[in-house]
Amino acid sequence: SVSRASPNLTFVPACLPPDPMEVEELQHFVSNSKRLFVMTGAGISTESGIPDYRSEGVGLYARTDRRPVQHAEFIRSASARQRYWARNFVGWPQFSSHQPNKAHLVLRDWEKLGKLHWLVTQNVDALHTKAGSQRMTELHGCTHRVFCLACGDRILRSELQEHFEALNPTWKAEALDVAPDGDVFLTDEQVRNFEVPACRKCGGILKPDVTFFGDTVSQEKVRFVHQRLAESDSMLVAGSSMQVYSGYRFALAAREKKLPIAVLNIGPTRLDHFASLKLNSRCGELLPLIV
Repeated sequence: SVSRASPNLTFVPACLPPDPMEVEELQHFVSNSKRLFVMTGAGISTESGIPDYRSEGVGLYARTDRRPVQHAEFIRSASARQRYWARNFVGWPQFSSHQPNKAHLVLRDWEKLGKLHWLVTQNVDALHTKAGSQRMTELHGCTHRVFCLACGDRILRSELQEHFEALNPTWKAEALDVAPDGDVFLTDEQVRNFEVPACRKCGGILKPDVTFFGDTVSQEKVRFVHQRLAESDSMLVAGSSMQVYSGYRFALAAREKKLPIAVLNIGPTRLDHFASLKLNSRCGELLPLIV
Protein backbone atom coordinates (compact mmCIF):
# COMPACT_ATOMS: atom_id res chain seq x y z
CA SER A 1 0.00 0.00 0.00
CA VAL A 2 1.11 3.54 -0.70
CA SER A 3 0.45 6.44 1.64
CA ARG A 4 -1.62 9.22 0.05
CA ALA A 5 -1.11 11.52 3.04
CA SER A 6 0.69 14.84 2.83
CA PRO A 7 4.48 14.56 2.55
CA ASN A 8 6.49 14.46 5.76
CA LEU A 9 8.76 17.50 5.50
CA THR A 10 10.57 17.13 8.83
CA PHE A 11 13.82 16.18 7.09
CA VAL A 12 13.35 18.20 3.89
CA PRO A 13 15.37 21.44 3.58
CA ALA A 14 13.36 24.60 2.98
CA CYS A 15 12.95 25.57 -0.67
CA LEU A 16 10.69 27.62 -2.89
CA PRO A 17 7.84 26.03 -4.88
CA PRO A 18 8.80 24.95 -8.42
CA ASP A 19 9.22 27.87 -10.80
CA PRO A 20 6.97 27.49 -13.91
CA MET A 21 10.06 28.02 -16.07
CA GLU A 22 11.82 25.14 -14.26
CA VAL A 23 8.80 22.91 -14.83
CA GLU A 24 8.86 23.77 -18.52
CA GLU A 25 12.61 23.11 -18.77
CA LEU A 26 12.36 19.70 -17.09
CA GLN A 27 9.31 18.84 -19.20
CA HIS A 28 11.34 19.62 -22.33
CA PHE A 29 14.26 17.51 -21.03
CA VAL A 30 12.07 14.49 -20.26
CA SER A 31 10.07 14.80 -23.49
CA ASN A 32 13.28 14.73 -25.52
CA SER A 33 14.51 11.62 -23.69
CA LYS A 34 13.65 8.25 -25.16
CA ARG A 35 15.75 6.04 -22.86
CA LEU A 36 16.13 7.92 -19.60
CA PHE A 37 18.67 6.77 -17.02
CA VAL A 38 17.64 7.92 -13.53
CA MET A 39 19.77 7.95 -10.40
CA THR A 40 18.11 8.70 -7.06
CA GLY A 41 19.53 9.55 -3.65
CA ALA A 42 18.34 10.15 -0.12
CA GLY A 43 16.63 13.40 -1.14
CA ILE A 44 13.87 11.46 -2.87
CA SER A 45 13.00 9.62 0.36
CA THR A 46 13.10 12.53 2.83
CA GLU A 47 9.48 13.33 1.88
CA SER A 48 8.59 9.83 3.14
CA GLY A 49 9.97 10.80 6.56
CA ILE A 50 13.43 9.24 6.25
CA PRO A 51 16.31 11.58 7.19
CA ASP A 52 19.40 11.86 5.01
CA TYR A 53 23.02 12.59 5.87
CA ARG A 54 23.93 15.85 4.15
CA SER A 55 20.88 18.12 3.77
CA GLU A 56 21.53 21.59 5.14
CA GLY A 57 20.04 22.09 8.59
CA VAL A 58 18.07 18.81 8.75
CA GLY A 59 20.48 16.04 7.68
CA LEU A 60 22.26 13.77 10.17
CA TYR A 61 25.56 15.65 9.83
CA ALA A 62 23.83 18.97 10.56
CA ARG A 63 21.83 17.67 13.55
CA THR A 64 24.47 15.62 15.35
CA ASP A 65 28.14 14.71 15.47
CA ARG A 66 27.26 11.01 15.20
CA ARG A 67 28.43 9.11 12.11
CA PRO A 68 27.26 5.89 10.44
CA VAL A 69 28.99 2.58 11.12
CA GLN A 70 32.13 1.91 9.08
CA HIS A 71 32.52 -1.38 7.22
CA ALA A 72 35.88 -2.30 8.80
CA GLU A 73 34.59 -1.56 12.31
CA PHE A 74 31.51 -3.76 11.79
CA ILE A 75 33.62 -6.66 10.51
CA ARG A 76 36.28 -6.64 13.24
CA SER A 77 34.37 -5.56 16.36
CA ALA A 78 31.69 -7.61 18.14
CA SER A 79 30.76 -4.57 20.23
CA ALA A 80 30.30 -2.48 17.06
CA ARG A 81 27.98 -5.15 15.68
CA GLN A 82 26.09 -5.28 18.97
CA ARG A 83 25.68 -1.49 18.91
CA TYR A 84 24.60 -1.48 15.28
CA TRP A 85 22.03 -4.25 15.63
CA ALA A 86 20.57 -2.90 18.88
CA ARG A 87 19.97 0.46 17.24
CA ASN A 88 18.65 -1.20 14.11
CA PHE A 89 16.33 -3.44 16.15
CA VAL A 90 14.71 -0.44 17.85
CA GLY A 91 14.42 1.55 14.64
CA TRP A 92 13.25 -1.24 12.36
CA PRO A 93 9.47 -1.17 13.03
CA GLN A 94 9.26 2.51 12.10
CA PHE A 95 11.81 2.39 9.28
CA SER A 96 10.23 -0.60 7.58
CA SER A 97 6.79 1.06 7.70
CA HIS A 98 7.79 4.07 5.55
CA GLN A 99 5.90 4.26 2.27
CA PRO A 100 6.78 5.64 -1.18
CA ASN A 101 5.90 9.25 -1.94
CA LYS A 102 4.76 10.88 -5.17
CA ALA A 103 8.28 10.99 -6.61
CA HIS A 104 8.71 7.20 -6.31
CA LEU A 105 5.32 6.67 -7.97
CA VAL A 106 6.10 9.00 -10.87
CA LEU A 107 9.31 7.11 -11.66
CA ARG A 108 7.41 3.82 -11.52
CA ASP A 109 4.86 5.26 -13.99
CA TRP A 110 7.62 6.49 -16.34
CA GLU A 111 8.97 2.93 -16.38
CA LYS A 112 5.54 1.54 -17.27
CA LEU A 113 5.26 4.06 -20.10
CA GLY A 114 8.65 3.00 -21.48
CA LYS A 115 10.19 6.42 -20.81
CA LEU A 116 12.53 5.31 -18.01
CA HIS A 117 15.12 2.86 -19.32
CA TRP A 118 16.85 2.11 -16.00
CA LEU A 119 16.70 3.35 -12.42
CA VAL A 120 19.69 3.24 -10.09
CA THR A 121 19.06 4.15 -6.47
CA GLN A 122 21.71 4.89 -3.87
CA ASN A 123 19.06 4.37 -1.17
CA VAL A 124 18.69 1.23 0.93
CA ASP A 125 15.08 1.83 2.05
CA ALA A 126 13.20 -0.36 -0.51
CA LEU A 127 10.79 2.49 -1.33
CA HIS A 128 11.28 2.12 -5.10
CA THR A 129 10.49 -1.58 -4.76
CA LYS A 130 7.40 -0.79 -2.69
CA ALA A 131 6.32 1.67 -5.37
CA GLY A 132 6.57 -1.08 -8.00
CA SER A 133 9.74 -0.17 -9.92
CA GLN A 134 11.31 -3.21 -11.61
CA ARG A 135 13.96 -1.96 -14.05
CA MET A 136 16.15 -1.01 -11.13
CA THR A 137 19.52 -1.54 -9.43
CA GLU A 138 19.96 -0.92 -5.70
CA LEU A 139 23.52 0.36 -5.90
CA HIS A 140 24.19 0.12 -2.16
CA GLY A 141 21.93 -2.85 -1.42
CA CYS A 142 18.86 -2.88 0.80
CA THR A 143 18.31 -3.01 4.57
CA HIS A 144 15.35 -5.35 4.07
CA ARG A 145 17.78 -8.22 3.37
CA VAL A 146 20.43 -9.80 5.62
CA PHE A 147 23.18 -12.25 4.75
CA CYS A 148 25.86 -14.31 6.50
CA LEU A 149 29.44 -13.20 5.93
CA ALA A 150 30.66 -16.80 6.26
CA CYS A 151 28.28 -19.01 4.27
CA GLY A 152 26.31 -16.39 2.32
CA ASP A 153 22.91 -17.59 3.55
CA ARG A 154 20.26 -14.88 3.10
CA ILE A 155 17.18 -14.08 5.17
CA LEU A 156 14.67 -11.25 5.25
CA ARG A 157 15.29 -8.49 7.77
CA SER A 158 11.73 -8.97 9.05
CA GLU A 159 12.60 -12.60 9.89
CA LEU A 160 15.71 -11.48 11.77
CA GLN A 161 13.55 -9.13 13.85
CA GLU A 162 11.76 -12.22 15.22
CA HIS A 163 15.12 -13.77 16.15
CA PHE A 164 16.09 -10.57 17.98
CA GLU A 165 12.82 -10.59 19.90
CA ALA A 166 13.27 -14.25 20.92
CA LEU A 167 16.82 -13.59 22.18
CA ASN A 168 15.91 -10.35 23.99
CA PRO A 169 12.44 -10.90 25.50
CA THR A 170 12.88 -8.37 28.32
CA TRP A 171 15.28 -5.91 26.66
CA LYS A 172 13.85 -2.45 26.06
CA ALA A 173 15.34 0.87 24.99
CA GLU A 174 13.92 4.27 24.18
CA ALA A 175 15.39 5.91 21.09
CA LEU A 176 17.18 9.23 21.61
CA ASP A 177 16.84 10.32 17.96
CA VAL A 178 16.24 8.81 14.54
CA ALA A 179 19.06 8.28 12.05
CA PRO A 180 19.13 7.35 8.34
CA ASP A 181 19.30 3.75 7.12
CA GLY A 182 16.91 2.29 9.67
CA ASP A 183 18.63 2.83 13.00
CA VAL A 184 18.24 5.10 16.02
CA PHE A 185 20.59 6.57 18.57
CA LEU A 186 21.12 4.66 21.83
CA THR A 187 23.67 5.01 24.62
CA ASP A 188 26.39 2.41 25.25
CA GLU A 189 24.63 1.55 28.50
CA GLN A 190 21.41 0.78 26.66
CA VAL A 191 23.01 -1.66 24.22
CA ARG A 192 25.28 -3.46 26.70
CA ASN A 193 22.94 -6.42 27.33
CA PHE A 194 21.55 -6.75 23.82
CA GLU A 195 22.00 -10.25 22.35
CA VAL A 196 22.86 -10.60 18.66
CA PRO A 197 22.00 -13.87 16.88
CA ALA A 198 24.47 -15.69 14.66
CA CYS A 199 23.70 -17.34 11.34
CA ARG A 200 21.37 -20.27 11.95
CA LYS A 201 23.14 -22.37 9.30
CA CYS A 202 26.80 -21.94 10.20
CA GLY A 203 27.08 -19.63 13.23
CA GLY A 204 28.67 -16.87 11.15
CA ILE A 205 28.29 -13.09 11.39
CA LEU A 206 25.07 -11.58 10.04
CA LYS A 207 25.28 -8.31 8.12
CA PRO A 208 22.63 -6.23 6.37
CA ASP A 209 22.84 -6.53 2.59
CA VAL A 210 24.10 -2.96 2.24
CA THR A 211 27.37 -1.28 1.34
CA PHE A 212 28.58 0.35 4.55
CA PHE A 213 30.76 3.45 4.50
CA GLY A 214 34.32 2.38 3.70
CA ASP A 215 33.20 -0.60 1.63
CA THR A 216 32.97 -0.76 -2.16
CA VAL A 217 30.26 -1.71 -4.63
CA SER A 218 31.01 -4.98 -6.45
CA GLN A 219 32.66 -4.65 -9.86
CA GLU A 220 29.96 -6.88 -11.33
CA LYS A 221 27.25 -4.44 -10.27
CA VAL A 222 29.28 -1.43 -11.47
CA ARG A 223 29.73 -3.05 -14.90
CA PHE A 224 26.03 -3.84 -15.12
CA VAL A 225 25.05 -0.22 -14.36
CA HIS A 226 27.57 1.09 -16.90
CA GLN A 227 25.94 -1.17 -19.51
CA ARG A 228 22.49 0.25 -18.72
CA LEU A 229 23.90 3.78 -18.94
CA ALA A 230 25.47 2.99 -22.32
CA GLU A 231 22.01 2.05 -23.61
CA SER A 232 20.51 5.37 -22.40
CA ASP A 233 20.25 8.76 -24.10
CA SER A 234 20.01 11.07 -21.05
CA MET A 235 20.48 11.09 -17.28
CA LEU A 236 18.34 12.51 -14.49
CA VAL A 237 19.71 12.76 -10.95
CA ALA A 238 16.95 13.15 -8.34
CA GLY A 239 17.56 13.87 -4.67
CA SER A 240 21.33 13.44 -4.49
CA SER A 241 24.28 15.76 -3.99
CA MET A 242 26.40 12.99 -5.57
CA GLN A 243 29.11 13.39 -2.95
CA VAL A 244 29.72 9.63 -2.83
CA TYR A 245 31.95 8.41 -5.66
CA SER A 246 30.07 5.13 -6.12
CA GLY A 247 27.25 7.13 -7.69
CA TYR A 248 29.23 10.10 -9.02
CA ARG A 249 31.26 7.84 -11.34
CA PHE A 250 28.15 7.27 -13.48
CA ALA A 251 27.58 11.01 -13.88
CA LEU A 252 31.20 11.31 -15.04
CA ALA A 253 30.58 8.49 -17.52
CA ALA A 254 27.42 10.24 -18.78
CA ARG A 255 29.40 13.47 -19.27
CA GLU A 256 32.06 11.55 -21.18
CA LYS A 257 29.36 10.13 -23.46
CA LYS A 258 28.03 13.69 -23.89
CA LEU A 259 24.61 12.73 -22.56
CA PRO A 260 22.39 15.60 -21.38
CA ILE A 261 22.20 15.56 -17.56
CA ALA A 262 19.43 17.10 -15.45
CA VAL A 263 19.82 17.45 -11.67
CA LEU A 264 16.88 17.85 -9.31
CA ASN A 265 18.13 18.45 -5.77
CA ILE A 266 17.68 20.99 -2.98
CA GLY A 267 21.13 22.50 -2.56
CA PRO A 268 24.40 22.23 -4.51
CA THR A 269 25.73 19.02 -6.05
CA ARG A 270 29.01 17.85 -7.58
CA LEU A 271 27.37 17.99 -11.03
CA ASP A 272 26.25 21.61 -11.00
CA HIS A 273 29.15 22.84 -13.13
CA PHE A 274 28.50 20.41 -16.00
CA ALA A 275 24.79 19.54 -15.77
CA SER A 276 22.59 20.65 -18.66
CA LEU A 277 19.85 21.59 -16.19
CA LYS A 278 19.86 22.17 -12.39
CA LEU A 279 16.58 22.41 -10.48
CA ASN A 280 16.35 23.34 -6.81
CA SER A 281 12.98 21.82 -5.87
CA ARG A 282 11.46 18.93 -3.95
CA CYS A 283 11.34 15.73 -5.99
CA GLY A 284 7.81 14.95 -4.83
CA GLU A 285 6.62 18.41 -5.80
CA LEU A 286 8.25 18.83 -9.23
CA LEU A 287 8.27 15.34 -10.77
CA PRO A 288 4.45 14.88 -10.64
CA LEU A 289 4.11 18.03 -12.79
CA ILE A 290 5.94 16.34 -15.69
CA VAL A 291 3.73 14.53 -18.21
